[in-house]
Amino acid sequence: MSTPILHITERSLWEEARTRGTYERSTRGRTLQQEGFIHCSTRAQLPKVADFLYGSYDGPDQLVVLVIDPALLGVPLKYEAPEPGAEEFPHIYGPIPVEAVVAVEPWA
Repeated sequence: MSTPILHITERSLWEEARTRGTYERSTRGRTLQQEGFIHCSTRAQLPKVADFLYGSYDGPDQLVVLVIDPALLGVPLKYEAPEPGAEEFPHIYGPIPVEAVVAVEPWA
């Protein structure tokens, strides 16, 4: 497996994706179609990203982290900065096949 990338989401959204076969949420409250790509992070970036997106989140759904093997994506993955000189984050340009999610971890 190549170095995994991560995506934090609500468990119900992941469960819906499992029945469809693909995950298509970009970030909290935004779809892949609205954003153009799916926001992800490295393991080191995850705490900051989770706090930014879900710091005020109080449920009702459990938050989970999708552990994604980039080699299984079948769609483009690019590391991009939100602005010149900023930290680069992994962005997936297409739906994530459920087979590319090699683990699902709870987020506390």
